[in-house]
Amino acid sequence: MKNKIQILKNLFILPIVSLFIIACNSDGPEIEQPEKIYYDQAQKRMNANNFNGAIESLSAIENMYPFGKYAEQAQVELIYAHFMNTETEAAHSAAEKFIRLHPRHPNIDYAYFMKGLSSYTRDRDLLYRFSNTDLSNRDISGAKQSFSELTEFLTRFPDSQYVPYAKQRNVFLRNMIAKNELAAAEYYLSINAFVAAIRRANYVIENIPNSSENYRALKILESSYEELGYSDLLNDVRVVININYPDQENENPSRERSWSWNFLDDSKPSGVNN
Repeated sequence: MKNKIQILKNLFILPIVSLFIIACNSDGPEIEQPEKIYYDQAQKRMNANNFNGAIESLSAIENMYPFGKYAEQAQVELIYAHFMNTETEAAHSAAEKFIRLHPRHPNIDYAYFMKGLSSYTRDRDLLYRFSNTDLSNRDISGAKQSFSELTEFLTRFPDSQYVPYAKQRNVFLRNMIAKNELAAAEYYLSINAFVAAIRRANYVIENIPNSSENYRALKILESSYEELGYSDLLNDVRVVININYPDQENENPSRERSWSWNFLDDSKPSGVNN
């Protein structure tokens, strides 16, 4: 009876051992790992602008293979996929998570850049792009956060390939923040609250230098000083206007700096070596 049991054990064990040996045979064809299948699938979906599908594939890698070869790359590409899918809050959260988990990753500059970029994207909406909507008259707290985060990125990574885009974006945001401050200043001016108008205009000049709104701020100061009878300050501000804007007394030199989101098509983070 014992011999029969032993024979039965051998019948079950031998095929398993044989399969294990075949699977480990370095001379045989390499079996593609499921993790790579998910990653390749994500790339194909992103190339087809199927960002919902790409998020699904990348999330599968993150959840099922958290310590695999493609795990970190999947996490950084989730930032891009969420952003391109107009899920900016998810993109911002994914960027923060990546920064927290992988502070020394080669793509850490990308995470900081996208974190700042995703904080304010109202001008990416079709309504803004095909209309004359002035976003500076709306809540711009997100623009201020984005400006701060992109400034941090520029400080941390001055040699990053994304620096030119961050600088351009910050010019756009800086001008918007300045316009928002001056919209309030002009309101105060209209109700004869001249001290409050002066405070707002001075804030723009002192804290948002080189914005497109400096001339406008100086003109608000000029009007306010004149109304209040501050002759010395009035003369000083007129000197500044004449020196810096000699040919623009009869026109408003405020100009909106252009910004384009088209660069995003080529801004996907570099991948791992297959």
